[in-house]
Amino acid sequence: MKRIYTRSGDRGMTRVAGGGRVPKDDIRIEANGCLDELNAVVGVVRSLLPDSHDWQSLLREVQLRLMAVMSQVATPSSLRNGHPNRLEEGWVEDCEVTMDRLTAEMGESAHFLLPGGTPMAAHLHMARTVARRAERRLWTLHRQDPVPELVLRYLNRLSDLFFVLARHALWQADRQEERWQSFSYRRNL
Repeated sequence: MKRIYTRSGDRGMTRVAGGGRVPKDDIRIEANGCLDELNAVVGVVRSLLPDSHDWQSLLREVQLRLMAVMSQVATPSSLRNGHPNRLEEGWVEDCEVTMDRLTAEMGESAHFLLPGGTPMAAHLHMARTVARRAERRLWTLHRQDPVPELVLRYLNRLSDLFFVLARHALWQADRQEERWQSFSYRRNL
């Protein structure tokens, strides 16, 4: 591509995988925009970490997986058969294994937490909230055109992973979590 601009979107339309054109506020474009934003937030988190930090490879892998997810989401379900960017079942389990390991190190939380504490924890909470928004947009798209189930499960686990990473970042920095309210109300329902 010689130049980044094409002028083809100047009238509010954009191209999707398969060649069709949709409005720029189409739910498929909105969902992918949220995934793109999430990938950028993960990039910010990585930029705050030393190159040698354990989480660099984890978060790089998350970014690569998000690119594959975005490619799948950009493609209407009728054209997804044989898609070159594969999704793998192990992605969800990878998140769960990492969360279980980190939680075992620092202990469980029984409280809602105020985001923040350190720049790293705050950015990880931002990643969590963007992941949740992307998940909501994916469910909206899913009602119109099926999204692979693995994508929906992976986004749900990613938001949980970012929560655990934020807690762990505070724990590593020897900072207290700012608690809002106990989860104990759930037992009363």
